[in-house]
Amino acid sequence: MDGVKRWRWWAVFILGALIGSQFACGGGNDSTKANHEALVSRIAFGSCANQTAPQPIWDAIIKFDPQVFIWMGDNIYGDIKRPSKMFGKERTTGPWKNVPRFVPTSQDEMNFKYHIIKNHPAYSRLRHNLNTKIIGTWDDHDYGLNDAGKEFPAKVSNQRLLLDFLDEPLDSPRRMQAGIYTSYTFGPVGRQIKIILLDTRYHRDPLSSDGTILGSTQWTWLEKELNGPSSAITIIVSSIQVISNLSATTGPLFYMESWGRFPKERDRLFQLIADSKRMLRSINYPSYTYCFLLQRNGVFFISGDVHFGEITRYDCDVGYALYDITSSGLTQAVEKAVPAPFHFVVRFLAWWTPSTMRVIGKNCRHRSCTYGQPNFGAIEIDWDATPVALKIEVRDTDGIPAIGVNISLSELQAQSVNSAATLRVGEHQKHCSLEVDLPWIVRYRLTILFYFSVAGLNFAAAVVFRLFLRKCKLD
Repeated sequence: MDGVKRWRWWAVFILGALIGSQFACGGGNDSTKANHEALVSRIAFGSCANQTAPQPIWDAIIKFDPQVFIWMGDNIYGDIKRPSKMFGKERTTGPWKNVPRFVPTSQDEMNFKYHIIKNHPAYSRLRHNLNTKIIGTWDDHDYGLNDAGKEFPAKVSNQRLLLDFLDEPLDSPRRMQAGIYTSYTFGPVGRQIKIILLDTRYHRDPLSSDGTILGSTQWTWLEKELNGPSSAITIIVSSIQVISNLSATTGPLFYMESWGRFPKERDRLFQLIADSKRMLRSINYPSYTYCFLLQRNGVFFISGDVHFGEITRYDCDVGYALYDITSSGLTQAVEKAVPAPFHFVVRFLAWWTPSTMRVIGKNCRHRSCTYGQPNFGAIEIDWDATPVALKIEVRDTDGIPAIGVNISLSELQAQSVNSAATLRVGEHQKHCSLEVDLPWIVRYRLTILFYFSVAGLNFAAAVVFRLFLRKCKLD
């Protein structure tokens, strides 16, 4: 009899491990139930929309017909941008910068800029589409000031302006809390998508501090969210890049914001995802209820901010590949900052800048596997495929993919062996070694190229000048 009971217990345990993700232990919080039970298979996302710039991209987004659209920050450019000057008394950019390039504007001006984009004819069509749910977070320019953090005094009033823009209900908890972080759950049980919107501004310490990005309250909230009821897919929305840390390879020429500039915070985020893989699940069998610790899988990031699109991944922390799909921007893009004949220079520099995390593959329009024209992100989920298939792309203003990756949901499942354990000291592995660990000659090759180019130009100018003087003397 004891043998039969043991066999029955092990059978239930194995069965629960296989299908337990479809059941939830009793006593759960009703507030975590799906906000929208309709199946979601198309999600669009974007960032960096200058309210005064042309916005043809909305037509492509509307044609994609997303069921959810996610604003990832810089939804307007609310601050004032001074002219770019690398030389002179007041230098606003470059390694010798000595004055701020951006200054804040008034609340009335911020509100006016939100009014412009909210009433843009094409965006209004998307906003009034009853089949599309629009959600979002902010980044620095709609927060009120470039690169600003918790020290920014206008963050309370600007939070209200953003939530008004997003049509957030007046009784929403987001209007009562310090920061705009929140989460949504879409879809029926077994095919749910959880979208976690982070606030990387309200509580962020100064950039050079290696302090906190989220703040203690938001960290506690995020841990609760990741340890809550299961979802087939979990999308974490960060206004700044999580996986890529290009500042490690572009400095000291210029720096970009990212989680990589707060290494302790990024390590904490990865560890939280790794630890929260294990979740309580149950299955009823005759007169018993068995609970199991199962893994939270299917997590990936989407991000904006940098004015180009790319897809990165990190394989060596949570037992499966963590992807970060960056779409930036809806109007702002690096190639728009230079004349068309020099676009090849931008693409060359994107290829030359080392990146250990970027996904390089055949689904890229350019060799660098970055895209420097206006773009938006598109996620398509084939729930009927076995296993479930995800197609995630960065698309241009015509809706044509420029970068893409096809992932099966089974690839986003924790493995028993972490590949980081097999990485020998001093060895560098794609999607595993951080940019800061690259050999210095590789890490700083962009800076080396810049200074050699400047030196070469100065030498050529000196030669031409001497030849000119010699010619003048002969004449």
